Amino acid sequence: MPHDADTHPYVLPGGKASVTSRRKQLRASTRGAWLFGPAYLRTLLAARYGSRRQMHTATRSWARHATRALELTIETHGTHRIEPDQQYVVAPLHEGFADVLALSRLPLDMAYSAAEELFAWRFLGPYLRASGQSPVSIDNGVGSYRRMLRSARAAFGRNESYVVFPQGSILGIEVAFHEGAFTLAAQTGRPLLPVVLTGGASVWDHPYSSQLNFGQKIRLEVLDPIDSTEVIHCAREIEIEMKERALAATPTPRRFDPDRDGWWDGYRYEIDPAFPDLARRVADHRGLLLTSESEAF
Repeated sequence: MPHDADTHPYVLPGGKASVTSRRKQLRASTRGAWLFGPAYLRTLLAARYGSRRQMHTATRSWARHATRALELTIETHGTHRIEPDQQYVVAPLHEGFADVLALSRLPLDMAYSAAEELFAWRFLGPYLRASGQSPVSIDNGVGSYRRMLRSARAAFGRNESYVVFPQGSILGIEVAFHEGAFTLAAQTGRPLLPVVLTGGASVWDHPYSSQLNFGQKIRLEVLDPIDSTEVIHCAREIEIEMKERALAATPTPRRFDPDRDGWWDGYRYEIDPAFPDLARRVADHRGLLLTSESEAF
């Protein structure tokens, strides 16, 4: 998998992000000292020792500070479709780490499924563990789904909604949805809430680029909730509508370009058949890999 494919000279503390000038480095480091100092400590303590209400309040406060620090504009549409007293399986079309700042604008208390590797990150990991988020491994589909099911039911019991990213990756809009979010909604009897996000990759496109960008925009659109009794039958139509909305949005969605992003061999993903050219390229690439492996033996 590619990691920090481009290297910028002004690296920020922690080593995962960088900026293009010393002035921006000073600005980001100064603001980061507050975000990952007192603001982070307050959020972590609320997650570890406070009530769920205190944790959600502190997390939203941290997200507001981060949004201001990044000079980020978050444009929201369709939040009137949400019933604040309902618990949903929230299914965001996801493209970057900054998306969680936009999701914090939803009038819902939410628990998340998160990639297992994120629990090892220096600041994010302790918060994820303290706040009881559920790790998901793409290499253990059945086991991960069972864990998500348990976590979702626990979240609903706390009057929280549960967030599942249906693509399971941030490769690009062309990646096909997995069944997990739809099955989860059907099995728990909770409506699916489709959320379309674009622009998150422009803020920080990790792991493809280390560059952090100020002054970007994220657009969030909430679509009509789908009843749990209809969600499996409508899964393909939901995916098509979400991606059509994203392709028509400004900022435009992140696109998957294997020549730029790498082929992600060994990572489980499929290309949506609505993008036949890319689907063919990926299939041809995988065919060549199989041929090379068979010739090696």
